[in-house]
Amino acid sequence: MKTKVETTGAPKAAGPYSQAVVAGNLVYTSGQIHLTPDGKLLEGTIEEQTHQIMKNLQAVLASAGVSFTDVVKTTIYVTDMSVYGKINEVYGSYLGEPYPARETVCVASLPLGAKLEISMVAIKP
Repeated sequence: MKTKVETTGAPKAAGPYSQAVVAGNLVYTSGQIHLTPDGKLLEGTIEEQTHQIMKNLQAVLASAGVSFTDVVKTTIYVTDMSVYGKINEVYGSYLGEPYPARETVCVASLPLGAKLEISMVAIKP
């Protein structure tokens, strides 16, 4: 059985997908880009954009009854690897040991012209 997760603390799904889905004791978030909860693409520095994404993910995870400490896997998509260090610094400020497993993939483009997208998998305690 799976359950849809929905929160107003993050942007609404812009298509036929959920902000997250709980399946058993696993929480799968959809990829979050640097949209504000009202659905506007946040311009600004890559650090500000990364903070917005992490705040969105924090809200989605909380709505599912988990937090960053429960995250076991992260996927990051970025359009410019030259900003990887800046993203990594902000991302790391939200997480602690043991850090989730992760891959970072450089892509040609992302939805709505975003520069960064992050998704997570967490385990419900």
